[in-house]
Amino acid sequence: MNDALPIAFDPASLIALNVIMACMMFGVSLSLRLDDFKRIALAPVAPLAGLFAQFLLLPLATCLLTWALAIEPELALGMLLVASCPGGSFSNIMTWLGRGSVAVSVSMTAVSSLAATVMTPLNFALYGWLNPYTRDYLTQISLEPGSILLLVLLVLAVPLILGMTAGRRFPRLVARSEKPLRMVSLLVFLGFVAIAFSNNLDLFVERFHSFFWLVVGHNLLALSLGYGMGRLLKLPVADRRAVTMEVGIQNSGLGLVILFTFFPQAGGMMLITAFWGVWHLVSGITLSQIWARLPVPDTPVSTLSRAQEQQP
Repeated sequence: MNDALPIAFDPASLIALNVIMACMMFGVSLSLRLDDFKRIALAPVAPLAGLFAQFLLLPLATCLLTWALAIEPELALGMLLVASCPGGSFSNIMTWLGRGSVAVSVSMTAVSSLAATVMTPLNFALYGWLNPYTRDYLTQISLEPGSILLLVLLVLAVPLILGMTAGRRFPRLVARSEKPLRMVSLLVFLGFVAIAFSNNLDLFVERFHSFFWLVVGHNLLALSLGYGMGRLLKLPVADRRAVTMEVGIQNSGLGLVILFTFFPQAGGMMLITAFWGVWHLVSGITLSQIWARLPVPDTPVSTLSRAQEQQP
């Protein structure tokens, strides 16, 4: 097993990262309604297909891939951590840009964010233990799933509930502030990642060859699993695009919160998770622009009216 890669990180900035994550989740949930949860019960196929790929197929495939390739423990755990996180908060925007079903994307984001309070620590602990190359390392860092669950509740579930409440009570304020809040949160998050990389520039340059292709390949795997599930179940094109984006755009910000809280010296995990936060935006925007130029066949809109589908 390789020695841990030390990273330069100011513990005081952990508070800032937690606030950023909470604000991002709050911004996303401003437009969520209880109907977004009911929609899965009424038209469950597309959202459940995405959730299956998100929380079962992706972590399992990641475990098997890192095991088969004997990837270094820290890098493998970084990939498993990202794979265990729910869909990223900007998958809704990517879906809208790519002319996908925003309704499916929003309902998946809502449910996956709540499911992540249990599934993220469970999947990370389970698959980290199943992979023999990461098992010893996971034991050394004294993983406490209960503590991770509490953290995920604080940065995902609580802001989600507060955002939904604020959105219902102050709809006019939400209409003016939702998009700016999302963009500001994204820029601040990317700034945080940039600072983290700049403080560890030597490590970043030294290990670039080892993590770059892992992240690119891992992201491609996530997008492929989402798209494959959509094709397998013969979902409408718009729904298929939404599922693809939801599985391929991971909440790497949550991964960083978990990482810096519980594994602050795991430099390899930081490199994977932080670079994921940049790369999935690049791949997501690229894919959405390709899809935006391709026709979407007319299909029954089973999840939301066409008027609502036009809203990001």
